[in-house]
Amino acid sequence: MTAPARKFVVGNWKMNGLSQSLDEAGEVAASLAREPATARVAICPPATLIERLARKLEASSVEVGAQDCHAEPCGAFTGDVCGDMLHDAGATLVILGHSERRDYYGETDAKVAAKVEGALKAGLEPIVCVGESLEQRKAGEAAAVVRRQLQGSLPDSLKGRDFSVAYEPIWAIGTGLTPTVPEIEAIHAEIRAALDERFPGQPVAILYGGSVKPSNAAEILAAKEVGGALVGGASLKASDFLAIIRAA
Repeated sequence: MTAPARKFVVGNWKMNGLSQSLDEAGEVAASLAREPATARVAICPPATLIERLARKLEASSVEVGAQDCHAEPCGAFTGDVCGDMLHDAGATLVILGHSERRDYYGETDAKVAAKVEGALKAGLEPIVCVGESLEQRKAGEAAAVVRRQLQGSLPDSLKGRDFSVAYEPIWAIGTGLTPTVPEIEAIHAEIRAALDERFPGQPVAILYGGSVKPSNAAEILAAKEVGGALVGGASLKASDFLAIIRAA
């Protein structure tokens, strides 16, 4: 299996962003229109901004995604948003199984797999997140944890479909800590091997998602089997996000 030729850089705004934040995204799109990037680029804002962002970026190269979706297409699930709703609002992809969803909301691998199924049925491209805690890494269990999450979170229905995997060492997210390049390469190699077993011959990008910022983006994106980046806080400011995109 080989990674897609283009790097994939995705901005995850998390629970940040109001109307004025659309200007930051517009600045990113305008810069890429003037000087196209080699990377594929997407921004995943909070659900309240998806439709407005999709309209703003309609003529641009920047894709719009969501940060989560319910597994079911509709029903009595107050406060939840399903894949069809996200697609209707203008999203083309969705982040699923993010460590914060797994940690704060107790999402299991089976729950993530069900959401992937729901996303596929709605026509959304999934970005499925996996990653280990600091305790698991110290115990030498990082590779085993990630492989287990991949096995449980990726349904067979992904065969022949477009999707990405994002590796996010939980202990590095928002802490400023970053694994060494050899550590990143080792886990990405494990992920590639697992994907080869499940989806032979299928091109799948493996994104790195742990405190990516302008100062470390070039080094990380040049690492073996790093097919892009899932960017958190640094994606909220156009100048920072563009620096990462340009490093890809």
